[in-house]
Amino acid sequence: MPWPSPQTLLIDADDTLWENNIYFERAIGNFISFLNHQHYTPQQVRDVLFAVEKENILQHGYGTHSFAHSLVATFERLSLEPVTAELHQKIHSFAHTIASHPVEIIGGVPETLRYLSARHRLILVTKGNIVEQTGKLERSGLKNHFVATEVVMEKDAAIYAAIAQKYELEASVTWMVGNSPRSDINPALAAGLNAVFVPHSETWALEHAQICTEGACGTLLEVERFSDLQRHF
Repeated sequence: MPWPSPQTLLIDADDTLWENNIYFERAIGNFISFLNHQHYTPQQVRDVLFAVEKENILQHGYGTHSFAHSLVATFERLSLEPVTAELHQKIHSFAHTIASHPVEIIGGVPETLRYLSARHRLILVTKGNIVEQTGKLERSGLKNHFVATEVVMEKDAAIYAAIAQKYELEASVTWMVGNSPRSDINPALAAGLNAVFVPHSETWALEHAQICTEGACGTLLEVERFSDLQRHF
């Protein structure tokens, strides 16, 4: 039985509405091949990059700009070859291919948003670089389904509480919909909201976490794909 309308759905963007991490994975693969390290395995290179990304997020946030910094820093750590201007440009090109890639909408998303927006209040809540994220939203053709857009530096319980206060949202009828346990599900539940977990096979490693409902007041709903929301809302 669908939840009564109107509900408020806070909906994630990257890897929920459109593909994102697969392009980063391709760029990482190209970078590893270019580095062609003689002593580190591809997985060991990935591990170093993973650690560098965690450090760089604190300074540069999310997005292709931060990713490019991480690639350069990883190259500097692992290569005996100095990073010349030419190498710097080549390494940055791996990140630039992501920024220029067309927005690839996940199957079932447009018709599901059309269905949901006619019945409920939809707010896009995504983290990252505001120019990149709003640019993708504009190019996606999905913007008209949302009454508002929030691009935040990080997603935690305090951010969700602030969004709820800003839009005067009632927790019992507010849901965070997304693919990331770390950023979408756990902090929303911790803030007293409901959450819908929409898994994605290529979710970024830094977004992996165990879903935690301990102490949560809200309801957790798990679906197989985004289009399944039509059966619940």
